[in-house]
Amino acid sequence: MRIGNLHQFTEHHRYYTFRDFSLSAVDRKMIGLIYQPMIGAFATGLYQLLYQQTADDRVGYSELEPQRKLLLGLGLEMGERSRQELVNHASRLEAVGLLQVSKLGVSDNDDVVYEYELFKPLTPDEFFGSPHLTMLLRDKVGKHSVIALRECFYSKEDDELASAELQRENITVPFYELFRLNTQGIDLELEQALTEVAPARQPAPKPQQLETAGIQYGDIIMRFPRNSANRSYVERLRGDNEAIAQLNYVAYKYNLDAADLSRLLDEDNIFTSKGELLIDELQLRANQMYRQDRKRSDERQRMYGRMNAAKAESQAADDGSDDMPDEVAVQAEFYVDVPAQLAGRCDIHQYNMLMRNEPHTRFIARFFPGAVPEWLIRVFEVIDHNYRLQGAVINVLIHYVLGMNDAQRVTKAFIDTVASNMLMKGIDSYEKAVGYVREQVKVEADKVQRREGGAAAASSAAPRSGRGGSQRGGSARKPAIPIMPEAPSGSPLSAEEMEEIRRMARKLDGKTT
Repeated sequence: MRIGNLHQFTEHHRYYTFRDFSLSAVDRKMIGLIYQPMIGAFATGLYQLLYQQTADDRVGYSELEPQRKLLLGLGLEMGERSRQELVNHASRLEAVGLLQVSKLGVSDNDDVVYEYELFKPLTPDEFFGSPHLTMLLRDKVGKHSVIALRECFYSKEDDELASAELQRENITVPFYELFRLNTQGIDLELEQALTEVAPARQPAPKPQQLETAGIQYGDIIMRFPRNSANRSYVERLRGDNEAIAQLNYVAYKYNLDAADLSRLLDEDNIFTSKGELLIDELQLRANQMYRQDRKRSDERQRMYGRMNAAKAESQAADDGSDDMPDEVAVQAEFYVDVPAQLAGRCDIHQYNMLMRNEPHTRFIARFFPGAVPEWLIRVFEVIDHNYRLQGAVINVLIHYVLGMNDAQRVTKAFIDTVASNMLMKGIDSYEKAVGYVREQVKVEADKVQRREGGAAAASSAAPRSGRGGSQRGGSARKPAIPIMPEAPSGSPLSAEEMEEIRRMARKLDGKTT
C-alpha cells in the first residue's frame, strides 16, 4: 500500500471490502500453516478481519464504515503510529497476493474511500508451483519444514494402486445423455430478471485458453496404428482434456494435422514407462518436422519458379517474338552512381535503366567477367521465390552489395540480413529501395567519421596531456639532456700538440705524475 502522506489515510476515512469467494477448510489451513509464517500473525489477523466484514455464506461488498472500525478490531490506538502499522501489514498481504487496495475519489469532492479487495489463497499445487513464494517460505521456516508442510496437505495413494500400472478409462456420463432441456422457447422474463439482479462487478476474466488446431481425440486414435507400442498410452488420453489441449497447441504452433500428430505420438520416447506424455520431447520433434517441411516447401517453390521461368522463355522463343516488357523510366532524383566494375561499359542513365527494368538473373551477371558463383545464385533465388521481393528491389540490393567495393559485404549472412530488413521496412518499390540504400550509406559514413574522429582525438590528446603535466607539475617528466655540438673542422694538430695530449692522457690514467 503506497501512502504518500498519512493525513490521506486516517481513521476517519471510509472503507469497504469486496470478495467473490468463501474460504474452505484447505484455504484456512493454507493461511495458518503457509502464509502466516511468511507475513506474520498480525497480517493474517487483518485478512480474517477484512474477510468477516461480509457474511461467511455470502460474497460481494461490505457496508461503508470508517477505518476506526479496523483499528479497534485489531486492538490499535487511534494515531499516526497505528495507521502506519496498518499500512505495513496490508502491504504484506498485497505482496503475497491476498489483498489489493484501491483509493476511490470523486473529482468534485476531496473525500476518498478505500477499497480492500480480498483474494483467495492459492491451492497447495499453485503455491508450491510458484518459485518466489516457495523460496520465501524456505527462508522463513527452513527447507525440511517446507517439505513437511507440503506433505501435510496430501493424502497418499494406496500402495497397491501406486505400484500397479492401471489403464484409465473415462466412464463419466455427459450432461445431455441424462438430462433433456426444454428448448421450445426462450424465457425472456427470466433472462431480464437475472440481468437485473446480477452483480455490477463481474469476476476477473479467466486466462485466455491456448490456441488450438481443432484436433479431437477421435481424429488421433482413428489414424493411430493398432499394433503400436504406444497404443495403450494414446488410449489413456481419452477424457484427458488438458493433454488434448497441449497436443492441439503443439499442432497449431507447428502447423501439424492429425496424421502428423499421430506419427509423432507413435515414435519412441514420447511417453514415459508409466504412460505420461513428454510434452517437451514432443515439441522438439514437432519443431524438427516443421523445419523439414518448410525446407522442402521452399525448395519446391524455387523449383516451380525455375520451371515457370524456363517455360515462359520457351514460349517466347516458339512465338518468335522478341518484344521486351515495357520499360519504366527512372527519375533523375533516384539515379545512383555507376559501380567501378561497370565503369566505361555504360553511363549513369543506362545503368539505372538496367537496374530498374532488367531481371536480377541478368543484372547480377554484369558484375562478373565469367559465371556467377553458384552460392550467390541460390541466395538471390531464395530472396526472389521465398521472400517475394520485387525484381527492381532485388537489383538495388545487388547494387548495394556488389557495387560498393567492399569485399566484406559479399557474404550470405549480410545479404540475407539486408533482404530481411527490407521486408520488415516494407520496401516494395524501386524508389523506396534507393532511399533505403542512401540512408544506409549515410549511416555507415557517419560511423566511419566518428571512428576516425575518435582516433584523431586520442592521438592528439597524448602530447597535449604531456605538456600540460609538465606545466602543472613544474617539471617535465623527462629531463632535458644537452647535446654536445660537433666540433668545427679545422687545421690538423701539430706533433707538439699531439704529444701534449698523450701526456695529459697518461697523467689522467695515473701512469705518470
